[in-house]
Amino acid sequence: MAYEINDIGAILRGNDYPGRGIIIGKSADGKKAVFAYFIMGRSENSRNRIFVENGGDVVIHPFDKSKVEDPSLIIYSPVRVCGKKIIVTNGDQTDTIFDYFSKGGTFENALNTRRFEPDAPNYTPRVSGLLDFENGYSYKLSILKSADAQGSGCNRFTFSYHPLNGVGHFIHTYSGNGKPIPSFTGEPEAVAIGNDLDEYTALLWENLNADNKVSLYVRFIEIDSGDFDSRMINKNA
Repeated sequence: MAYEINDIGAILRGNDYPGRGIIIGKSADGKKAVFAYFIMGRSENSRNRIFVENGGDVVIHPFDKSKVEDPSLIIYSPVRVCGKKIIVTNGDQTDTIFDYFSKGGTFENALNTRRFEPDAPNYTPRVSGLLDFENGYSYKLSILKSADAQGSGCNRFTFSYHPLNGVGHFIHTYSGNGKPIPSFTGEPEAVAIGNDLDEYTALLWENLNADNKVSLYVRFIEIDSGDFDSRMINKNA
């Protein structure tokens, strides 16, 4: 069976509510590590957010502080740099992973202490990514999801990748819209990545659902030097 590389634009157009999503991979020319993170929202609380870049990190802030209802699951740092590692997640498990790395722990050990989000009946999965530049470049993706519709237990899946030129992997919280919202299933989807940061950012933003998209962050990192360029789009800006 041939290895199928999917069109990320088509995937996003086919799902009006993927929720929060992470893409990690490598540029087509093989020179850059690539990641993207986006958030979406259906409620006013979820849509009331913006990304703020702080050096190598990214923080989520409320756009209108007066409208914040419950900050616990919507305000966090989706991107943190720890030495030669970059952590990308959809929640405060970013800090858990960072703290474990700071003490010599691992990505998997950190996530073994966490579960899916306590937002019954959705039990939103926690999705996490790691870009590791310790020995060249490699990356991982993880999902923590409810074992059943009642949230009785947590299933944990980690996927480790050897980067291929022009290929990324996409994981997101929801497989579609609904009540409750159905969780992502299966393995992360292999998607194509080009060489142009602006083109890739536009491809993602333009194909996210216009009503539900909130913010997008994309970074291209020179594997040899660690230098990077990034693009950030906030619907509320």
